[in-house]
Amino acid sequence: MQIAASYFDGKTSRRHQVTLQVVDEVALVRGEIERDCPIAQLHVSERFNRAARKVSFPDGAYLEIIDGRAFSALLQETGHRDGFVVRLQQNWRSTMAAFAVLIMVVVLSYLYLLPLAAKGVAAALPVAVDRQIGVGALDFLDRHVLKPSQLPQSRRDAIVSRFRALTTPVPDAPHYQIVFRHSRMGPNAFALPSGQIVVTDEIVQLLDDDDALMGVLAHELGHVHRRHLMRRLIQSSAIAAAATVLFGDVSAVLANVPTVLLDLKYSRDIEREADDYAIGMFRANGLPRQKLALVFEKLEQKTGNDGAVSPYLSSHPANEERIAHILDAR
Repeated sequence: MQIAASYFDGKTSRRHQVTLQVVDEVALVRGEIERDCPIAQLHVSERFNRAARKVSFPDGAYLEIIDGRAFSALLQETGHRDGFVVRLQQNWRSTMAAFAVLIMVVVLSYLYLLPLAAKGVAAALPVAVDRQIGVGALDFLDRHVLKPSQLPQSRRDAIVSRFRALTTPVPDAPHYQIVFRHSRMGPNAFALPSGQIVVTDEIVQLLDDDDALMGVLAHELGHVHRRHLMRRLIQSSAIAAAATVLFGDVSAVLANVPTVLLDLKYSRDIEREADDYAIGMFRANGLPRQKLALVFEKLEQKTGNDGAVSPYLSSHPANEERIAHILDAR
């Protein structure tokens, strides 16, 4: 089988009209240019709908095929097959299947591999990194979200003294500091990576129960101890976190602190860890776990009464299963 083609020497733009034939696995070019070359040394371009196929020689010369259908038949005679990727592109069903597999891999990586990797990276980082990232975070919140607490100093001191008198569930409790703020966010509490536990006046007033408030503080101390916010930061800036591990530069992670703090949401597994920490603290001090569950019950009641979702519930999602776990944990 002979097919029409244009020959270019790869050095000039001059076109030579030739024919191509394959005999005993040797490509025979005849016409205005004549040359022979084993087909094993030739490179055939990928197949596209509108582009001409090219056959390239080792010295840079190439053929531009005129009749694509005849060329496909010639390739079939010689046993040539397009690469896997090219065949995949020509088959829409395979393409859609490959796309679905890719989406599945991305989703599974985000849901399982990334959190696992974040936990490992956080464990490898020294605690000093948490402190460095926490520096200035409270200042940022004070400028944009929080205001000075309006609770009497004596009330704040009593809460801090009561909590510090409690025994932690493990002996190596992390350094922490309880700070009080008035907030436009309403009833809320959250832990910063520096060990500062921020408690709003509104959650103190809503709970109106010191045992329940101890549950909030114990839960947040669990976040500090397990370095949950660091893990959350690593997940939200995985590339920056990798740079931190390799080069010790935390600036890229620092840039994500405000965003994460203002949209802080923990996974169910992380919330279970913090709940278990609080449960262990209540058990160690003989406190009734019903008061820990009371926190979420009161916040849910407030949500039902005024129609606004509590910031604490939005970042620490509560449900019947979670309350049941608090009450029934061994």
